[in-house]
This record gives sequence, C-alpha cells and structure tokens, in this order.
Amino acid sequence: MSNRPIYLDAHATTPVDPMVLEAMLPYFTQHFGNAASKTHQYGWEAEAAVKQARECLAAAIHAEPEEIVFTSGATEANNLAIKGVAESYFTKGRHIITVATEHNAVLDPCGYLRSLGFELTILPVQPDGLISLDDLEKAIRPDTILVSVMAANNEIGVLQPIAEIGQICRSHGVIFHTDAAQAIGKIPLDVQAMQIDLMSLTAHKIYGPKGIGALYVRRRDPRVNLAAQLHGGGHERGMRSGTLYTPQIVGFAKAVEMGLEEMKDEANRLRGLRDHLLRQLQTVGGIHLNGHPTQRLPGNLNICVEGVDGQALLLGLQPAVAVSSGSACSSAKVAPSHVLKALGRSDELAYASLRFGLGRYTTGKEIDRAADVAIATIQALRQGKS
Repeated sequence: MSNRPIYLDAHATTPVDPMVLEAMLPYFTQHFGNAASKTHQYGWEAEAAVKQARECLAAAIHAEPEEIVFTSGATEANNLAIKGVAESYFTKGRHIITVATEHNAVLDPCGYLRSLGFELTILPVQPDGLISLDDLEKAIRPDTILVSVMAANNEIGVLQPIAEIGQICRSHGVIFHTDAAQAIGKIPLDVQAMQIDLMSLTAHKIYGPKGIGALYVRRRDPRVNLAAQLHGGGHERGMRSGTLYTPQIVGFAKAVEMGLEEMKDEANRLRGLRDHLLRQLQTVGGIHLNGHPTQRLPGNLNICVEGVDGQALLLGLQPAVAVSSGSACSSAKVAPSHVLKALGRSDELAYASLRFGLGRYTTGKEIDRAADVAIATIQALRQGKS
C-alpha cells in the first residue's frame, strides 16, 4: 500500500470503513431476505434491519423515520425532490430558484424542467461562494414553488447559511430543498431548526457504500407532496419503487452513526491539517484560496495556482498524490469549473485549480509529503521544466 498515491480526494468518494463493512456482510449471505416479504423470517429480518437504519438516519437529522426515503444516491434524491415537487405543485406555480454553484445533479434537473416550461432563477454567489440572502428574498415570487441550495459545496466546501435560507423560504410558503451529500456526518444538520423540507443524502462520502442514498421528505408543518419518479411496486410510501438494498442501507446507517460520534474531534483534526497544508502551499506565492476561509467543510481546501498549466499541474502530482481539479462527476470535462467561474475566477486560474479533500485516514505525514510534492511541481512548472 505504501507505493500507492496519497489519497486527498475524499469529496469524490471515501473507502468503506471496516466497521461499516462488518455491519453489512451478514445481509449479503445470512440475512438476505427481501424487506417487502412479510410472510416469513427472512423478510422480517431484512425489514427489521431497514427499520433500524431508517431510525438511525432520522435521528441524525432530527426527523421522523417515516420521513426517510431510500434512493440509489444523492443524484436520484435530488431528481426526486426537484422533479417530484415540480409535478406536484405545478398548478400553484412554475418558478424554481437555485444557485450557480450547485452540483450538476441539481442544475441539470432544473434545466430539464426549464425545457418543459418552468421558469428558473439561478442566483449568483459572492466572491467567497456564499449567496446573498437579500438576493434570495428578492427572487422569490408568488409562483415560486421550490428553492434548492446545497448545504456544503462539493468543490469549494462552502457552507451556505441553511437555517437563514430555511427561515426565508418558510416565511414565504416556499418548499426548501438542500443537497446535503457532502454535509451529512461532517457538520450538524437539523431539519427542524433549519426549517428544511427536503434533504438529499448519500453514504459514500462518509465511509459508507456507493449506490445508496436517501431523501428526507417533511410530513408535517408543512407536509410536502412528491410525484414519484420510479413506478412499480409502491415501495417507500409510493415515492420510490424498487426492492430495498438492505446491506447498503445497513452500511449507510452505520457510516452516519460513526460520523456523528467523531464529528467534533474529527472536524478539529481535519481543520488543523487543512490549514497547515494551505500555509505550506502559500510559501510559493500566487496561491488563491477558493471559497470562504472559515465557513467551509473542515477537510476541504480548494486553490488556484498562478503561472502554471492546470493539466500539467495535475499530471505533475501523479503518481504521488491523488487529488482532483473539481467535481468527480465532471473531472473529465475540458471546460473550467462552473463553480470557480461563479466566484469570478478567470478561465486561466479556474483551469489551474486543485481540490484537496482530507479524510478520516489522512495523516500529518501525508499532508507534509503532499505539500512537498505540490510545491516542487509548481516551482518546476513555473521554471518551464517538465
């Protein structure tokens, strides 16, 4: 393992924690029943495991178990939330508000709805990545049915003022959805205090398995109605048909449970490592921090580097350090990050960006080594060396 790159791409995905895997394994072979099979022990065992996991996830965000709808991940949860609201409330209005720095799993469904005749307002962000609450309030119209603002940005780690956004939406009677894929298990989330109506979650950003996520759907004060996007069996209270993937669900809950237990201490540890990495990188000059300096995920560091070619920078870090230049979903694209462009970065700087995602297994020695490699690469590129 020592010859493998230092992994600093935890916003793309994380390894399954051994304790999470241990919790999952019996449900592949021993307790393999279908949770919808109500007539025998195998089904009862699976149903009990799903119920317990649902209770765990609900408690983590201060919701009710019945308000948790399991999905294949945050992308499906976002689609269910956005399209589901659009179909259910189109007689009330056809105006949706979102933000320029959202993940494509939000922007693309919103764009699809616009092609069907819905009106879309995309709010800009300030240079630090935060939205203006005044801009949001001014954008809300009598026909606005949904506001979608992510809790923690997947590229720059910025934490939006979710509670304040929730209060504005509630005061105007508008449904509030937040993509919390990067936030769950890393920062406190409370759907009651933050007045969140819909929240998308996923497991693989917090040492759980890929292929499982959830959508919180408020049942009261106000009750949110969603039109199903998958039909065939009426699972998950009719909102998401399909046989429940019990091992993944068990793993999801275990990952969230572990994340909550260590959240405070881990946040402090990651924040210290991240700030140390930034200080080291800044010694070469021409380093621009992307996003708010403190109102961001503890393990996120996103920078632009002056005077280097972006592709050469990424290649120069290989094979010593595994990082990305933005969202894993769009890392193969040639276009500069839409998030960094929204911050006002030039194309040149946006291309020359690095996203460091520190995680549970990141050590101080790895940070020092990564800093050394990055500094040497930057200096070599600026001097015109290969």
